[in-house]
Amino acid sequence: MIITKVIGKHTITQMTYHDFVSSITLGAITGNIAFNTSLKSWNLIAALITFSGIAFLVAYISIKSRKLRKFFSGKPTMVIENGKILEQNLRKLKFSLDTLNQELREKEIFDIEEVEYAVLELNGKLSVLKKPEFRQITLKDLSIMSPDKAHFPLELIMDGEVIDENINQGGLSREWLFQQLNERGLAVNEVCYAVKGTNGGLYFDLYQDKIKNPTDPE
Repeated sequence: MIITKVIGKHTITQMTYHDFVSSITLGAITGNIAFNTSLKSWNLIAALITFSGIAFLVAYISIKSRKLRKFFSGKPTMVIENGKILEQNLRKLKFSLDTLNQELREKEIFDIEEVEYAVLELNGKLSVLKKPEFRQITLKDLSIMSPDKAHFPLELIMDGEVIDENINQGGLSREWLFQQLNERGLAVNEVCYAVKGTNGGLYFDLYQDKIKNPTDPE
């Protein structure tokens, strides 16, 4: 846990070539520390610390140098350009048409003719830009004024406890929160979760939901 925190969150989210190798190697070394009694623990711990240092150094250097970042992590590859499938790039990536269609379907694209550009990112995910006629209409396209700026949700109560840090960060106060509770006839210990939403509205979820027969999906 400590080593993963030091190396960074990208180790578990993006999984580039470097991150993949680092994760596999660190897992193997950690597994040997836990279960391999034929090897000296000190040697394994030294290997773990050494490789962790190398992984951190490579990650740090990659941030500083774009050329080294491309070498260690690779670079995105175009697989569809101007609506045309780039078969040569697919072959280089060992990426079949079946896999390409599967990735598109996961993005709710069932007709490949809708795609203008498709790029296989460093983390193995497919990014897609649809042709203009297939893109979703936005408020700007309709010349409609957008609503007021949205705010990040602010959690006020969780598991029946007031989160003072969030209240202070949001420029609110306990007095304001208790006033909101009083207006709704609620006490803090009755509330499982309370959040101030992106539009400024308040949402309260109570421990007593008054749902006698919850629906179980089959």
